[in-house]
Order: sequence, then C-alpha cells, then structure tokens
Amino acid sequence: MFSQSDFVHMERALALAVRGLYTTDPNPRVGCVLVKDGVVIGEGFTQPAGFDHAEIQAMKDARARGNDLRGATAYVTLEPCSHFGRTPPCANALIEAKVGRVIAAMEDPNPQVSGRGLAMLRDAGIDVRCGLLANEARELNIGFVSRMTRKRPWVRVKVAATLDGRTGLPSGESQWITGEAARADGHAWRARASAILTGIGTVKEDDPRMTVRAIDTPRQPKRVLIDSRLDASPLSQIFVGAPTLVFCSVLDASNEERAEQLRARGAEIVALGNAHGKVDLPAMLAELAARGVNELHVEAGYKLNGSLMREGCVDELLLYMAPALLGTNSLGMIDIAAPDKLDWRTRLAFHAVDRIGGDLRILARVVAAQDD
Repeated sequence: MFSQSDFVHMERALALAVRGLYTTDPNPRVGCVLVKDGVVIGEGFTQPAGFDHAEIQAMKDARARGNDLRGATAYVTLEPCSHFGRTPPCANALIEAKVGRVIAAMEDPNPQVSGRGLAMLRDAGIDVRCGLLANEARELNIGFVSRMTRKRPWVRVKVAATLDGRTGLPSGESQWITGEAARADGHAWRARASAILTGIGTVKEDDPRMTVRAIDTPRQPKRVLIDSRLDASPLSQIFVGAPTLVFCSVLDASNEERAEQLRARGAEIVALGNAHGKVDLPAMLAELAARGVNELHVEAGYKLNGSLMREGCVDELLLYMAPALLGTNSLGMIDIAAPDKLDWRTRLAFHAVDRIGGDLRILARVVAAQDD
C-alpha cells in the first residue's frame, strides 16, 4: 500500500512534527511534507495555538519557493482538520490547492474531526490513504490522544532512584541520586509536558521551582500543586514567576486567609475534595484536561506517587536508576500496599530502556487489567 519513498517522506514529516514538541499545546504536534514529481516542494509543522497548522505552513513554504501545488502529494502526520477552531480547516485548504494525494499517519482522535477530514478529501476526488507510521505519530501525540479519547491527560511520573528502589535517605536528603546527564534529560521531559505537578510534601521538603532550566525551551509548562489544606508558604519558590494552579480539598472560612495569601502570589485555587478530605485525583485530571493539558509530568514524593497509582491515575513511570544502593530504611519510590497475592501485583511493561550518562532511564507503562 505504501512505497519506500512514502516511508521516507513520512519519516521527514514526523521529524518536522518534533520541532513543535514544546510549543503546540494544546494542539497536537504535526508535520507536513509536500512532494511533486518525486521532489519535496514544501515543508511545515504546527505553530503555537492560534497560528498556522502544519499543512498551511507547508503550502506557504511551497508557494514561497514558486511551486505549483496542483497534483502534489501531502504527507501529514495527523488527519487534516475539518472544523473551524482558532484557524480554518486544513482539509479545505488542501482541496482548494488541488493536491492529488494525501497520506496521513493516523486519524485525528478529536471527536470534531475523527475521519471527517479524510472523508472531505475523498469526496473532493483526492486519493487518500491513512496508517503510515501510525504508531510513531501516536507516540508523539500520546497526551493529545489521551485527552481526546479519555478526557484526561497522559500522566507520567518521574522518579530518580537507586538500584534498590530508594529515592532518598531517611532524613529526606535526595540531591543528587542521579548524574548531571540524567537530570538534564529529566528537564527535557519536563519541557515537553503541558504541566508539571507536585505535592505539598515536596514543596515543604525541597522548595522546588518546578521549572525547566537544564535545556533551552520557548515556554514553561504550567505548574500544578496538590495542597489539600493550603499549607504551602506564600514564599515558596513554586509561586515565583508564572501563576500556579493549586488543588485543595475544601475552600471555606477555615482556610480563606491562606487562600488569599496564595492568590496574592498569583496562585489560582480550585477545591476538589473527596470523602476522605483529600484532593479528588481523577476529578483533578478531568479538570486539567478541560484546561488543555495533554501531558502531565509528575515529580512528587512517594506518598503522592502512591495515591496517584492507587487511584488509577498513572500511565507510565519515567524512572532514572543510579548504580548505587541506599538501604531498607531509606525512602521508597511509590507508597502502595503489598497485594495479598502475587497475581494481584501492579504490572508494568517496559516501553524503552536507555543509558543516560552513568544512569539508566526506564520508561515503563502501567498494564491495564484488560491487557494483562
């Protein structure tokens, strides 16, 4: 169904899409290559929200080079949109340009599109094919797919630990378990996320900034804090700079003064409590999705990591393992109780294992019960 040249051009489109890794939120990362008579005549990738999508960028590039788009093939990593959002539909623009063929890596999971863009192109007499390097395209937009299909972000929990699964000494000292290369790599994962989440325990213990610093990035992810009782000090570094979104369990007269102090530091406070007086974590994910968060990067302590895991809120672990041991009395990674039976253990699947400097980086995904 697809030729070798089709693979080459789609691989190029995916490489272009990666250029939008840090900038396209809440939109997906998309790349487009226009080819005519075997020659690339235009390229583009999705710009920040409100600006050109990949297809429009590629068509502008082709025209700027003096090329005629009629009869060209468009390789695009996601189905061209068919609806008016902040920009006009890309499917219409391709039709008006009289391209001859469109090859898409995958259908758009957005219910407003979901095959309609491809149908529009076919109805206009354009040869349409879909499915080339679909897995690669999906991985690039795994958070967008999650938000569109599950109404929640893709949740990635980052942990730095020793080979015996320890994240810090009993005193709380944890800097630095991993090497500089692993820490910089962790910042790259922060940068691609829509938002970075931590808990009040980490804020009290480490006073982190929760910003991207080790690599260059054109924007900082949103910062999110879980603080059930609004115990955070207004002087905490997490409130420096851009506004921080704070989730608490209840907002009433008992904590209104603390809430006002945090608001004075630019915090936005949302009360989402459960029956146990804690933040309702699944409801929090739904709220973040409604705010356009595709990928949620978690850097928290073992207690919050455990709460997220127990409530089914974790999709994958980003685990950096240092070649060291800290011992049984040291802090663990995730606070979950031992199952009564071995068969009831939480199952993970290795997605990728790489060496980063002197440490290992393991990306392990939670195996859903139906996939077990």
